[in-house]
Amino acid sequence: MKLHVKLALANAADEEFCGSGLLQLLAGIAAHGSIQRAARDMDLSYVKALKILNRLERELGETLLVRHKGGAARGHTELTPFARRFMRDFAALRQQVRGAADAAFKGFHKRYERK
Repeated sequence: MKLHVKLALANAADEEFCGSGLLQLLAGIAAHGSIQRAARDMDLSYVKALKILNRLERELGETLLVRHKGGAARGHTELTPFARRFMRDFAALRQQVRGAADAAFKGFHKRYERK
């Protein structure tokens, strides 16, 4: 028996707007410099990825991406310092929650594990 812990941020209306998938999308943008490439790697459409990113920016009240238009150098997208800090802090929160959940699960698991 294993424990699976899912952590998501929600707004005041209890609507989730950020979870592990969004962190993966932001990490992909940081790695590739491209929303389209990061979305494709996750089997998301570009439009869907934009909607998710725009919603996160609205919910946080901060800009997460700096978009550079195309041209000879082809356009690219980079994360703002806020976005990088948010990713780091949310990943740390996930680790803390995971550690607490694992500790709490040990006693439960001992009581209910298969004999």
